[in-house]
Amino acid sequence: MAIEVVSFDMEGTLVPTDFSSLVWETDIPRLYGEKNGLGFEEAKRRVIAEYDSIGQGAPEWYDVDYWFRRLDLDGDWRRLLEERRDACNPFPEVHGVLKRLGERYRLIVSSNTIREFLEIQLRCFPDTFENVFSAPSDYGGVKDPHFFRKVSEAMMVEPERMAHVGDSLRFDFEAAGELGKSVLLDREGESNGPHVLKDLEEFESALSLLG
Repeated sequence: MAIEVVSFDMEGTLVPTDFSSLVWETDIPRLYGEKNGLGFEEAKRRVIAEYDSIGQGAPEWYDVDYWFRRLDLDGDWRRLLEERRDACNPFPEVHGVLKRLGERYRLIVSSNTIREFLEIQLRCFPDTFENVFSAPSDYGGVKDPHFFRKVSEAMMVEPERMAHVGDSLRFDFEAAGELGKSVLLDREGESNGPHVLKDLEEFESALSLLG
C-alpha cells in the first residue's frame, strides 16, 4: 500500500538530545544539589538513580513536572526549557529532507517527549508538520502499538499507509512496525540489518521501497 503519512521521532532523529540532556542531566541535578546541600556529581548520581527507578517504559519518566514534585524542587521548570532553547538545533540533513518529503507526503511527529519540550524543539521546524503527537502528554503512555494506532486514527489513514522512523528499537521500530512500516535510525553505527539507516537522507531513499 502506498505511503501517505511519514512519521518522525523527535530527539535523536530530527534534533540531537543536547537540549533535553542539559535539562535532565545538568539543570535538575544542579537544583537538587542546591536544595539538599550536595555537590553536583553526587546530586547527579542520586537524581539519575531516581530516574532509573522509574524507567523509560513509564510515562512519568518523561514528565518534568512529576520529577519536580518527586524531588521537591523549587521554581518553574518551564523556565529551564526556555533557558536551554539555544541548545536545540536540527541534524544537518534534516531541513532538506523534510522540505523534499513535504512535497510528497503528509508529515507528522510521533514522540515520547512531553509537549512542553516539543514546543521548544518545533521552533526549529515552523510550518513543517501537519500534526504532532506526544505519547505521554496526549495519551498518558509511551510509544507502543496502541499509540501508533491512535495516531493513524487521528490522521484518518490506515496504519499500513504510514511509515515511521526513529532511533529507538523498542519505541520506534518495533512499536510502529507492528501496525505499519518502520525503520530504525542509528546515527552511531551500532546496529546492523536491512531495517537500519544511518541518517534521514537514507530514509528518504528507502521510502520508495517501503511502499
